[in-house]
Amino acid sequence: MLDTRYRVEIPGGIKLEAQVVGPIPRFFAFAIDLVIRGILLFVLSLLSIPFGAFGLGGGFFLILLFLIEWFYPVLFEVFNRGQTPGKKVLGISVINDDLTPVTLGTSMVRNLLRTVDFLPLFYLTGLIAMVSNRRFQRLGDMAAGTLVISVRESARAAAVGNIVPLAPATTLLRAEQTSIIEFLHRSKQLSEPRQHELASILDGITHQKHENGVDRLHRIGAWFLGVR
Repeated sequence: MLDTRYRVEIPGGIKLEAQVVGPIPRFFAFAIDLVIRGILLFVLSLLSIPFGAFGLGGGFFLILLFLIEWFYPVLFEVFNRGQTPGKKVLGISVINDDLTPVTLGTSMVRNLLRTVDFLPLFYLTGLIAMVSNRRFQRLGDMAAGTLVISVRESARAAAVGNIVPLAPATTLLRAEQTSIIEFLHRSKQLSEPRQHELASILDGITHQKHENGVDRLHRIGAWFLGVR
């Protein structure tokens, strides 16, 4: 059987796993976003009518078309945990290939290269690229180092619960962010002494000991997961 699980090991011997998704759910997510973008353009085209009296209607509409076409997916992916509305409906999300949240730079790269994936006809190149590799990456994903994975909302809710998120006091490396997120997810599988032991390793980040250190890591992990 085809194994669609993606595994990565981060410093400290921690292994993370995600379920990559293929072309079909990504196509339906794209179709939903396409409809939403069409509705936005229709509404904004009505708003651009007054500019026609000054000879600016066409130019104003083209600017809106450019902004929506290129920045609609980027803004959602960066500020909505890697999910456009279409991806959220399908339960999928864009992440970096080290399983950290996408950044503005990686999202820009993967979306700007949609033009290449579109060629020669309606994402034919992107489809061929996706079915030719086990990670189902189109060319934009390969260039940006991103993946599209299945998001299990029930699992996420169980892991995060009612934790109040807390932004870290200092900027953390991707490996550190991923370690904290994994600690949050796996805490229920660990004994309290083991949690305290692991939290003590990161006391330089939390500045807390024992139970307070564990709680601080949970809150920071929730913040990295996008809980606000």
